[in-house]
Order: sequence, then structure tokens, then C-alpha cells
Amino acid sequence: MKSSARILVHESRGDEVISRHLYGHFAEHLGRGIYDGIWFRRDGKWELREDIVEALRRIRVPNIRWPGGCFADGYDWKDGVGPLDSRPAIVNSIWAGVTEDNSFGTHEFMDLVERLGAEAVIVGNVGSGTVREMAEWWRYMNHPGPGPMADLRKSNGREKPWNVRFWGVGNENWGCGGNMRPAYYADLYKRFASFLHPIDGHWPFRIAAGPAGDNYDWMEVVLREAAKQIDGIDLHHYTLVGNWSKKGAATGFPESEWMELLGKAYDLDGLLRHHIAIMDRYDPEKRIWLILGEWGTWHEVEAGTHRGFLHQQNTLRDAIAASISLNILNCHAGRVKMANIAQTVNVLQAMVLTRGEEMLLTPTYHVFDLYTPHHDARLMSTSVRAPSYTLDGQTIPSVSASASKADDGSFHLTLCNVHPHVSIDTSVEFPSEVSDYTARILTGPEMDSRNTFEDPDAVRLEEFSIEAAGTGSATFLLPARSVVAITAR
Repeated sequence: MKSSARILVHESRGDEVISRHLYGHFAEHLGRGIYDGIWFRRDGKWELREDIVEALRRIRVPNIRWPGGCFADGYDWKDGVGPLDSRPAIVNSIWAGVTEDNSFGTHEFMDLVERLGAEAVIVGNVGSGTVREMAEWWRYMNHPGPGPMADLRKSNGREKPWNVRFWGVGNENWGCGGNMRPAYYADLYKRFASFLHPIDGHWPFRIAAGPAGDNYDWMEVVLREAAKQIDGIDLHHYTLVGNWSKKGAATGFPESEWMELLGKAYDLDGLLRHHIAIMDRYDPEKRIWLILGEWGTWHEVEAGTHRGFLHQQNTLRDAIAASISLNILNCHAGRVKMANIAQTVNVLQAMVLTRGEEMLLTPTYHVFDLYTPHHDARLMSTSVRAPSYTLDGQTIPSVSASASKADDGSFHLTLCNVHPHVSIDTSVEFPSEVSDYTARILTGPEMDSRNTFEDPDAVRLEEFSIEAAGTGSATFLLPARSVVAITAR
């Protein structure tokens, strides 16, 4: 069964650039995300996993947010520096009550970040920490010395400062970060942020804890009270079937749950528009970044795994949800400048899953691979005329798309067909005379097609055929349940 769609890629609406930081990641001390994930014990010694580092490098990870998440507002950074055998063990009381040996701390995280060529997004402890603790961490990471924190860093083996600019002042302080009222948090934010002093011309980019989902009052009050000291504000939004007390399964779901999840993925657009409207009132010059600091799909955990570890399978449905979300983020690039999918390894909508020394790449990983040409490219507007996808009275667009133009003049179009059964005859028109097309596709035979350790390449990227249909235009059949990336030169 087929239908037809037409996509027009227009000239840029201005100088809006799709920041590479929209493709950021999140690594929290949660389940097997750090320990037995990124940080692996081999022959009795902890080390960074080389295969994970290489995989993340291939998708050009621009930043990683750490150490949380809810973990951040219970974390004392000084427990995680110094000789490994002298670091105190801690109980991760927020996530499953497991004991951690603190072998993965500031130096280990910054080693990962540097090896990826990425930037760190450090989330400081407001919920249970002190102003002094956060200010000293800032100086430990950024002061060249001499000085107490710089001297401590040097004694721990790092001579030069890391010059970390992105600094989160607390996390989810409306919830696990302290159950605060927005006005109370705004006052605390200003106090903590005031002591992140510039160092030798190196200024902190201070990120306020933003709201959960559609809590527009939190956004309003925090900006009203503290906008002058805020550089970015961190919105969190997850996509799930059902509700928080009873979420849908990652696999084996019916088409009704396919529709529900992807319909909710489209809801991100309206959510961002509402928050942006509030921001425009308090920051009409668009100085403050809207940051989607945690996002992604959230399902029930896999059978046989610890509920507190948030380990879930990752299917073609998750990949298409990611494609819809990234297209929406691209289209709001004038205000939304950073986003961090949750999470990088073994937790929620992960890029990578591991089992012992085995590793596999998820369908969502492949979407991030397809979208790398958008990094720091100029946003192009798109018009999409396509049939709707309707099921049981719910209707959503069948095609989602976004486009950009690189410095070399090439155009990059990413799109997905959310319909699980219907392929779409598609035509695309670009605003310039292009005739050379290359493309890749991600799809699978089932709605819950996925990669497993028994079949790690069941869902993989493949070359995709595009036919020129005159100067600046092309045609192709967009398969059901697929994500496609096209480069036109």
C-alpha cells in the first residue's frame, strides 16, 4: 500500500544554526550506565571501554551531562578525586541503593570527554550541597593556580585546568533535587551562581534547573526572578506510553501503543512553543538557551533486570521517536541550543547496550549517526505535504522532516515515515541546482525490530536509492517505519 508526499526545502529563514550541542548525551550514575557500562572492570582494574569510546566518537558526541540527574544533588565531588584506594565508597541511595567505590570521578569523566573531543556539562549539587562545595569544584576544574583547588588538582595528576564552561546549578529541584517551590529555587540559584566567579577571562555558562514537561509556572517564576543570572535553562521531558505508574513495554507492543508513543513524540513541538513564548517575554533578545537536558523514551524495564537500573530494550519505534524529536529540536534551533538524550549506555533510550565484554549499537544510535551532518549547519525551513496516519480516532502526520545547509553548500534532509504499514511516494525540491544525491536508511521488518546480542545488526544503516527528477528535485519511495537521511550537492 502506498500514498504520496511532497517536501519543499526553502532557503534559510536567517542566520539560525543547528547547534551541535542539540546532539548531546547524558551519563548518570544509574544502573549499568557508568559502572559495568562506560567504566568496565577487566582483570581486576577499572578502565574506560575502548569500544564504547570509539562508537561515541563516530557519532561526534558534542557534550556529555554528568554526574546526574537525581544523583547530582546527593554527590560530593571530593569523594571522587585522589588516589583510587583512598576514595570512600558511597551508597547510591537515589538509584537502587547500590554501593559504588567512587573510582569514576572528575578525572575519569574528563578523560572520557577529552577522548571524545566533546565538552563537559557538569551538574552541581544544590539539593544537599553547599555554595562552597560547588564553587570549589568550579575552581578545581578551571583555576590554573596557584591556589588551594588548583594545587589539589595538580597533586591528583592534572596540571592544566580543563576550562569547563557548562555548569548546571542543580537538577530537578522541583523533585528529587529538593522538592522546592520555584521562587525558593530561584533565590538559591542566584546565591549559588553568584559564586561561580570568572577565572582569567573564563566565564561560566550557568544553567538553571528548568521545569518538568508542561510546568509553565516553574519556567515563569524562575525567569521572572533570576533571568539576569541565567545563561541556559534546563527543561526535562520524557515520552512514554500510559503513565508514570504503569508504562508500556519496550517490545511486543500493539499498534495502538506505537501510535500513542509517536503521537506523544510530536507533542514536543507544542511544549517547546509554550516555553519559548514565556522565555521571549523575559529574554526578548534570545540570550538564554533553552536546553532539553533530559529527553527520550521511557518504558518498563526489561524482565529479569533491577527496576532501579532502568534498563530497557531499544527498538525501531524508539529510533523513529528520536527522529521526530530531533527534527523538532532542529526546527527550534533559534532558541533551543542544547539537548541531552537519556542516557548514553545501558539506561533508558541508550546508544549502546553491553553484556559483559559484548557491545551492541541500538537503532537510536544509528539515528544519531544519520543526523551528524546537521551539527552546526544552517537551518533550512521545510514544508511537508503528506497524508496523515490515523488509528482509533487519533491522527498524526505520517512524515516528519528537517533540513540544513553545510558550509560547503550541500543540503542535508532528515525525514521519517511514522506509518508502520504504508510506504509513501515522496518528492523533494531543494532551493538550489543540485543533482548529486546520496542517502542512507534505517528500517526493519517489525514495529519492534531491535538489535540483540544474538543478532546485533538486525537493525542497521543501509544505502538508499534517490532518483534525480530534474534540477533541484528528487523522488523516492519512503518505506513504512523508516528514517532516511539525504545529502544533496
